[in-house]
Amino acid sequence: MKIALAGAGAFGIKHLDGLRLIDGVEVISLIGRELAKTQDVAEKYGIEHVTTDLAETLAIDEVDAVILCTPTQMHASQAIQCLDAGKHVQVEIPLCDSVADGRAVVARQRETGLVAMCGHTRRFNPSHQWIHRRIADGEFDIQQMDVQTYFFRRTNTNALGQPRSWTDHLLWHHAAHTVDLFAYQTGSPIVTANAIQGPIHPELGIAMDMSIQLKAGDGAICTLSLSFNNDGPFGTFFRYIGDTGTYIARYDDLVTGNDEPIDVSGVDVSMNGIELQDREFVAAIREAREPNSSVAQVLPCYEVLDRLEQQLNA
Repeated sequence: MKIALAGAGAFGIKHLDGLRLIDGVEVISLIGRELAKTQDVAEKYGIEHVTTDLAETLAIDEVDAVILCTPTQMHASQAIQCLDAGKHVQVEIPLCDSVADGRAVVARQRETGLVAMCGHTRRFNPSHQWIHRRIADGEFDIQQMDVQTYFFRRTNTNALGQPRSWTDHLLWHHAAHTVDLFAYQTGSPIVTANAIQGPIHPELGIAMDMSIQLKAGDGAICTLSLSFNNDGPFGTFFRYIGDTGTYIARYDDLVTGNDEPIDVSGVDVSMNGIELQDREFVAAIREAREPNSSVAQVLPCYEVLDRLEQQLNA
């Protein structure tokens, strides 16, 4: 399978590392905003074709699929551009920054029948997979999720500390992870959603702190706290409070409420959520099926984000 990757930044490199581990997959084109930096990454990964123009790559017949790790504001339009070119597409989270754009991607996927997937990595992390299987087996029922998403992002920098050409967003990016995961884990639609936010940053133009409350149709609740002002520790930390136990997920680690470690190393073929996400994308294309985290499956998340944005704007 011949894959092209757009976006040679921090997350693009994570995908390149994951794709290296999947049999029968080759990245043959790399698209980036700055040609010299993109060429440096391409040389490291043995990618021959380098460009700053996605359309140039989409014109290559050998390209079967595209992974988009570009700025949020480009995700929906570029996903549609890939589908229009007859290419399967995986777009990194978030799918969109407006619900209308998200719906347009889903509509185009249905028209083309191609695989279109969004990188909601939490569905694939082994720690959350372990919880999901317990729920599916009837051994655990979520009563509450308490989630903290904390970073220190007072400037436009990526996960590697490099300058960004675009502005990240607590609601449309970071909240999307938890809003989708909550509905996915409970297996129930979100029926109530409330949000408040702190002051708008004078230069970045975004709220740096936010609090969100969710309720699922089955009665489970979720409290999500987000901040770009938090000076460590960084990351997202999930507390699952259920009828038969409490579990805390910190990236790849899972412990009980009493801090007893749970071995999740055998849950899947890897502990790398990005690699597992890419494996699902490749498998769905090969098997001609809908992937977990398809654009249609995650659209309800963005409909909730739209409702929350309307609250915040009001």
